[in-house]
Amino acid sequence: MSKTCAELFEGLECTILGNADEEVGGLAYRSDRVSEGDVFFCIVGFSTDGHTFAQDAIDRGAKVLVVERKVYLADATNVTEVVVSDSRKAMAHAAARFYDNPSEAFSLVGVTGTNGKTTTTYLVEHIARVAGKRTGVIGTVGTRIGDVSEKSEHTTPESPDLQRTFARMREAGCDVVAMEVSSHALDLVRTWGTHFAVTAFTNLTQDHLDYHHTFDAYFEAKALLFSGDYPARRVININDKWGVELLRRCTAAGDAVITCGFDASAQIHPVEVSYDAAHTHVVLDVRGHTFDFTYPLVGRFNVENVMCAFGIGMQLGIAPEVIVEALADVPSVPGRLERVKAACDGGVSVYVDYAHTPDALTKAISSVKALSKRRTLVVFGCGGNRDASKRPIMGRAALEADYAVVTSDNPRHERPEAIIEDIVAGMGEPSESYEVVCDRRSAIERAIDLSRPGDCVLVAGKGHEDYQLVGDEVLSFDDRVVAREALERIKGAGVGEAAEAGANVADAGCADGGER
Repeated sequence: MSKTCAELFEGLECTILGNADEEVGGLAYRSDRVSEGDVFFCIVGFSTDGHTFAQDAIDRGAKVLVVERKVYLADATNVTEVVVSDSRKAMAHAAARFYDNPSEAFSLVGVTGTNGKTTTTYLVEHIARVAGKRTGVIGTVGTRIGDVSEKSEHTTPESPDLQRTFARMREAGCDVVAMEVSSHALDLVRTWGTHFAVTAFTNLTQDHLDYHHTFDAYFEAKALLFSGDYPARRVININDKWGVELLRRCTAAGDAVITCGFDASAQIHPVEVSYDAAHTHVVLDVRGHTFDFTYPLVGRFNVENVMCAFGIGMQLGIAPEVIVEALADVPSVPGRLERVKAACDGGVSVYVDYAHTPDALTKAISSVKALSKRRTLVVFGCGGNRDASKRPIMGRAALEADYAVVTSDNPRHERPEAIIEDIVAGMGEPSESYEVVCDRRSAIERAIDLSRPGDCVLVAGKGHEDYQLVGDEVLSFDDRVVAREALERIKGAGVGEAAEAGANVADAGCADGGER
């Protein structure tokens, strides 16, 4: 596959210095990944400037440089330079053209919001599959094309990687693709030149203020997906003021909008909801028609995700009856209020959730408390080198549980102890409501050791992640695995001792088919 410079940058305001007919064989934004014949985009970043890597890119075989200012290099005489005002937008534009606008080949759903993006995209994928469509997913957990899954570095990949993935999905015959669209991606125009069939908004709560600095800036980044740059049918959760403002803007623009939320003014809203340990029963009013069904997800926040996915399905033209059929048998989403399955759990239910914002943690604790017969214990921390302002707010949110164990999350290049100090600053003086255990494995073990039959333990913050980021190291660590091992060792051992003593262990919670 190749394109000329003229073909790649047609329609973009730019100046081509050199050979406009130069053939480009690939796109690169990191000089160490340049191959012979590539175009190299000199991206101006927050800490590094891609122009300083231009010589390295040329040495590795780059024939074209995309620059925001002309570079004067001795080895650049035979290199074509494309001068643009925004190298990131130029990269996104060129990426879409290089792969022949692949997002136009299928119905692409873009979901944005602070919380619920992953679950909503998974629900949409399942709905589309039940409707007989071939599907794809792009997001935090990874990328899936048909039945093939793979990991990804970003929630929303950089534009060349994103468009290449779209091209693979096109070649695989995908009909519907659901993707998470992060605020970073929108602000950094990674999705520029992408064609969406439907865009959806879940909610907006505190996160990423280290990047956006203010709530208003955070919202405006999300709102880009609902602007004239991305025309599409819309689904908007109007439970918060940000959703209401998006609705106002989209209505003024004449967009086709379906609203969802708990308020009766939403076009999709619940008439009745009842929660159980393994499923939820809901009666939904969908534009005046009532649908009564049960689905195997728990928690109030998942009602919001289900309603959002319902609206997206309708905007895709899928019949409500098919949507209900799909939701009644939806698979669990990795690390999203995922119950840990252990051979013997001692009657203790452990849930792992990705909740890493104050609002998400509050909702996760509330959902688990609704399922708990006795106490709810939470294990949580905050990531390093990220929005520090939310840490004390996370601490206050954790006090909604009956007991909290504060620990390390992904400390990155910060001291875990310093992060924990920020968290407990919002929790008041040490009391009977929480304790600090810095090592995450020990913290999970501590919470499970403190639990008793009928209790629930929520391990929050990392969800599906199977690693921990400590300095420059990526350590193997999966909350689900650690919790399962702790359950079986701590609770299983107690059950075994009781059984040997002839005790009645009918309520011990053995899940291995043995005597109960």
